[in-house]
Amino acid sequence: MLREQSGRRRRAVVAALGCALAAVVLTACGDDGTAPSPTPTPTPTSPDTASFSGLPPSALASQAASAIASARASASAAASSASARASQFEASVEAEAARASAAAEKVLKDVKGRGNAVSEVGMTGLPRNETSGLLAVLVTITNKTDDTASYAVQVDFEDSSGKVVETKFVGVEDLGPGEKEQPIAFSRQPADAQLTPRLAKAQRY
Repeated sequence: MLREQSGRRRRAVVAALGCALAAVVLTACGDDGTAPSPTPTPTPTSPDTASFSGLPPSALASQAASAIASARASASAAASSASARASQFEASVEAEAARASAAAEKVLKDVKGRGNAVSEVGMTGLPRNETSGLLAVLVTITNKTDDTASYAVQVDFEDSSGKVVETKFVGVEDLGPGEKEQPIAFSRQPADAQLTPRLAKAQRY
């Protein structure tokens, strides 16, 4: 009887010690040995483009590039147009000068002596830096009469010995009383040629 009671007591003590040990182990694991639960990371989401205003950067850059290209094209077209107009004007002036020269030469072909309008014509040399190195003479024709008149002028370019190296003709038509025109006579001789322009003939008709 006593043995049974003693065995029961030992089993009860062992059971109590086991429970106490289990409690200690559980407390230690909760305080130090258990890793904290990970905090959930939010999943990134795309922005709501419906709430944006204006154009995205790529569209703005494309639009700017298009505007620049358009402006350059317009500027290039304007420059080409201006150059074309200048060329047309220059060609028109040269054509008119050639026509007036031919008309003056035709008039002077039958004129004897120096003509009847030498006193109405003056000449002034132009600086070579303004004529691309060419020898050029500004011929000033003034109608000193009371009637409208046309004029034909012959300019000879002579070398140092007085020999005529080149002859040019200029003229104006329908010049009113007191009016003045200033055609230019160009020499096509080499720039280093030492030539002197001389008023050879001037005819009013």
